[in-house]
Amino acid sequence: MKSIGKNVVFLGVVSGLTDISSEMLYPVLPLFLTGVLRAPMTVVGIIEGVAEATASLLKAASGIWSDHAGRRKPFVLWGYGLSALSKPLLAMAVTWPFVLFCRFLDRSGKGMRTSARDALLTASTEPAHLGLAFGFHRAMDTAGAVAGPLVTVFLMSVCGLGYRPIFLIAAVPAALGVLVLAAFVEERALPPDGTAAPRGGAAGFAALRAVKGVFSSDYTRFLLVYGVFALGNSSDAFLLLKAAHGGLSPTHVVLAYVLYNAVYATTAIPAGHLADRLGRTRSLAAGLAVFAATYLGFAWAVAGQWFWLLFPVYGLYGALTESALKAAVAERCVPQNRATALGVFQGATGALALVASLAAGWLWSHISAAAPFYLGAACAAIAALLLLLIPQTRHHGIVVPV
Repeated sequence: MKSIGKNVVFLGVVSGLTDISSEMLYPVLPLFLTGVLRAPMTVVGIIEGVAEATASLLKAASGIWSDHAGRRKPFVLWGYGLSALSKPLLAMAVTWPFVLFCRFLDRSGKGMRTSARDALLTASTEPAHLGLAFGFHRAMDTAGAVAGPLVTVFLMSVCGLGYRPIFLIAAVPAALGVLVLAAFVEERALPPDGTAAPRGGAAGFAALRAVKGVFSSDYTRFLLVYGVFALGNSSDAFLLLKAAHGGLSPTHVVLAYVLYNAVYATTAIPAGHLADRLGRTRSLAAGLAVFAATYLGFAWAVAGQWFWLLFPVYGLYGALTESALKAAVAERCVPQNRATALGVFQGATGALALVASLAAGWLWSHISAAAPFYLGAACAAIAALLLLLIPQTRHHGIVVPV
């Protein structure tokens, strides 16, 4: 792939190794919480909501910090390091608050690294190939997400291991990812803007000006529309629990999740190409329409066989939206504020994701297991329609497909 550089390739490898680690744990963690630690469904919503909100809010803070520091790699390195540290700690959990702490540590690492990493990916790629670069990164990430649950199935079914030994083993690929990052990924200096970075008290004012500078009308409009979707986009843990609620065994829940990730991985690069050719916003709207249809299916599904169809369709949603979303945000800001723009966007939508997960836990416990999915489908359908109303934007006098 000559259109993407060495940094994109190695960052993809790092992300793939990290996702092997993370996805070894993610599909079984809700089962561990509810089955072993006896946590109620509202606690699952609290843990996943707090975890994702932490990641998203830190994406905003670290993005501002990275732009101000003029560096990317240290934030990426520390972020992946924190996530690697959290994995073996889960093996010591005997109550759900400790699981919350471990998830907080893991997502803190994700929050610290993501904005700087995406800005580093952008700086390492020609603008015309941004969708492809993010699609490649997502494909590598999701390939790890396919391998991770398969490793867990092997360890559970063939080796007969329980949850806690799996948590310990998951630390190995995460540590390898940190080593690859440290050895092979290169820093990319920010383009000069003709000013020196302020120091001392002036730095805080500079950071505030940086945040203010990302809020163009185009960026703000896009954020508000996507925020409608985020209000219904609760944690994927509820999809896994709905499948278990519908009769799938723990091993089958993990395999269904593998199927989701396999579709996600194999369609991510073509979806990135599609976003570059047809427009990022239109591709995103199509992905949200698929999300709405899939969530309706999860609301209606009561028998196990339906989940084998729904999870791969959900993977298509992920492929259509991931690279298109990041490319759409990245092209709406200047390089000096790119990590800030990505971070603020992810921070805002992550705060809404906390609301969505808390609401999903409450709806499941007090109304029905289908209620969270009706909410998600409605929010996604409304956001998809609103995205189609966003006009094309002009950057430096050139019409950019959105």
